[in-house]
Amino acid sequence: MWMSELSSRSGVPVATVKFYLRERLLPPGEAVGATRARYGEAHVRRLRLVRALVETAGMGLEQVRRVLAAMEAETDLALAIGSAHLELSPAPHDAPSDHSRARVAALLAGGEWVNEPHGRHATALASALDALDAAGQPLADEVLATYARAVRAPAEADLAHLVADDPTLDREAATTYAVLGTVLTDPVLLTLRRMAHEDLARRRLPGSS
Repeated sequence: MWMSELSSRSGVPVATVKFYLRERLLPPGEAVGATRARYGEAHVRRLRLVRALVETAGMGLEQVRRVLAAMEAETDLALAIGSAHLELSPAPHDAPSDHSRARVAALLAGGEWVNEPHGRHATALASALDALDAAGQPLADEVLATYARAVRAPAEADLAHLVADDPTLDREAATTYAVLGTVLTDPVLLTLRRMAHEDLARRRLPGSS
């Protein structure tokens, strides 16, 4: 496809496509003559991923580069997905407390998780627990464990859906699918949780209609 069709298919303006090409966030197309190039489905997927990371996840270009580099560095599909997802967890401004780190480590030691206890996700979780403590809204261990059990079902559904849709997906396509799914469905999960709070409040609190 030509640049105009690539723009139309991906929903990314031509000027932005050219910018991503200059920034090497998008690989060059197949040169056809001195000033034209053809593009394929891989370019469409890459543009959709970059757009979601920039516009939905709010990432800067350097962080997007790290996500793409993580995708491309791993040869194993599971590791590629995991490495790309690591970049989705924000690096905390301050190191989390030993207390919150210990709580996260205890959660992971329960046997259901194989995550790295000092990795990016675990550090982000510990920092989130610190923020709750600082706000006077500490999260009890049993509630944290309930949350941990609850989020496994959506994650399992995501991966099952990934394989069921196309079991022949290559590494980049599968990783793109997984990362886009995480970025774009996070607001869905958050909104469903808020709807559940509203539903339960209406059912249980006095004076609710």
